[in-house]
Amino acid sequence: MKKLCIVFKQPPHGTAHGREGLDFSLLSASFEQEVSLLFTNEAVLTLLKDQDPESIGAKDYIATLGALPLYDIDTVLVCSESMQELGLSEQELRIGVTLSAPEEIASHLNAVDEVIVF
Repeated sequence: MKKLCIVFKQPPHGTAHGREGLDFSLLSASFEQEVSLLFTNEAVLTLLKDQDPESIGAKDYIATLGALPLYDIDTVLVCSESMQELGLSEQELRIGVTLSAPEEIASHLNAVDEVIVF
């Protein structure tokens, strides 16, 4: 089974990167690849609770994060430094994640077969 890590770096709204990355993640997992997700930089904002993207004319693709367990996507890493820079706590996030230091992230990326950045 191929191990794939999808890295999200862009903020959740304003571009299609987040939606496309999430769609790609679910599609890859449905083809029995072991998929993990990594949120870093402003992409961490994607995980915040109580967002209303429709109020700015964007689609609510973020609700799809709730489907990750159905696709056996259990590894969701979030850069602890990005969280700190944005002044966020783990309690503000809508799904369970693993806060990871840059060294842990590097180790994870070295352990997968392919890394795709959105």
